[in-house]
Amino acid sequence: MIQKTTLTLLRFFLFFGIILCTKTNTYAQVKAINPQVLSFDRICADNATEYNATFTYSGFPAETVFVVELSTNNFTTIITARTISVSDPAVNQKTIKFAVPSDLPGSDTYSLRVSTTGFSSSKFVSFALKNAFPIYYKAHDRQYTINNFNGTATFCSGGSILLTIDPDSTTPPNDSPLKYSFLTYNWYKDNGVSTPPTLMAGATGPSYSVTAEGVYYVETNYGTCTSESYSNRVTVSTSASGSSVTVDSSLGNPFCANGSGTVLTATSGNSYVWRKDGVIINGVSTRTYTTNESGTYSVEVDFGGCKASGSINLTSNSFTASIDVADTVELKEGETLNVSVTTDATTPTYEWFLNDNSIAGATSNNYLVAAVGNYKVKISQASGCIDTKEFLFKVTGPAPPTTVIPNIVSLSGSYPYWNIPDVYKTASTKVIVMSSNGEIMYDDVGSNYDPQVNSFIKDFKNVNPVYYYVIQSDTGEKKGSITVIK
Repeated sequence: MIQKTTLTLLRFFLFFGIILCTKTNTYAQVKAINPQVLSFDRICADNATEYNATFTYSGFPAETVFVVELSTNNFTTIITARTISVSDPAVNQKTIKFAVPSDLPGSDTYSLRVSTTGFSSSKFVSFALKNAFPIYYKAHDRQYTINNFNGTATFCSGGSILLTIDPDSTTPPNDSPLKYSFLTYNWYKDNGVSTPPTLMAGATGPSYSVTAEGVYYVETNYGTCTSESYSNRVTVSTSASGSSVTVDSSLGNPFCANGSGTVLTATSGNSYVWRKDGVIINGVSTRTYTTNESGTYSVEVDFGGCKASGSINLTSNSFTASIDVADTVELKEGETLNVSVTTDATTPTYEWFLNDNSIAGATSNNYLVAAVGNYKVKISQASGCIDTKEFLFKVTGPAPPTTVIPNIVSLSGSYPYWNIPDVYKTASTKVIVMSSNGEIMYDDVGSNYDPQVNSFIKDFKNVNPVYYYVIQSDTGEKKGSITVIK
């Protein structure tokens, strides 16, 4: 009786122990990332700057990869930092050394966290290590010029003048930040030594329209990070002569694009400098400019004693369209390709062409391509702004295998060997090469033929040697000669 009771108790403890261990293992698998306080309160990065994020973790398998992520909108949009190295300072602790991307749009409202990849289809994230703190990549940290490095500018009373960051140039020398499209700027009016400068509200682009006298300059926006990326100062004054500048569109605004385009006309003056979206339009110095493209067009007019600027935000009431295929695409044997166009045109019509011939019945916004050739799709809008747009693309097929066997080898060439096409380099192809005296130079299957290892061609003095080949393959037998020349 005692023995039976003892066995029963032993079984109970074993069973209880198994359950306890199972629960302990279950709890041990609870995943957690616990970050330590970062050693920095902002990131002012360049191409040599690195940062560390240290954290403890538990419950993750060995193959887990930890990464640092950045976001300005509560991680709806995520930017992954570049991991440089990962170290293990202690048990269940890691330090990620990271750098921010070199095209990172700067902001004062970044959050930073650690996430995982590699152990499951869904990632595990820590709470944010930092919230709403500045991160900037200082892609440009040198002085640059505005207003063609001219320290003065005069605009006409009642008008305005456009100050613009100059592009890269050697005369005068200028290392321009305009080559970094993700940068933004702060324009200032200098109020002298004793008074802080005035930030021009809303002026974050590469140009600023000045309407009041003063001294102006621009800095690349790196938030609270120190910056050496700033411009020269320009003293702007007014003149009683001249007038304000307006820009008119001959087709109105919005305009309906046509073959010749709309003519933009500025107020009459002595000379003109035109810009599109802040960039100078080279080669245009006349009062008018013709275009079919939407955009913000500005013109600086020199009236002799002063300059003034005017602009027009030109928009088209035509339609837009796009196509989801590359300019050239290759179809493999038996493949087809569904090509689609999208458009905001009003009641659009579609025409598809193959090699300039209209494809019968192809009148929808998609077409199933099954043949090689040159394709075109034409989208038309017949009401409102009557317009047509076309997209061209080319479809190719796999190149047929070559079966041309060379019959001349030049020893003076860069490849002094005789080779056979790849279609004959198989285990089922027999290749025999003989000299003019009947000596067998090669007798084996094509898959073993290496033109350099198995080369039978030697240097010679006077007579051009001739060799003969026989190739027996599944498609038949080929015979021919090989002449070696210098």
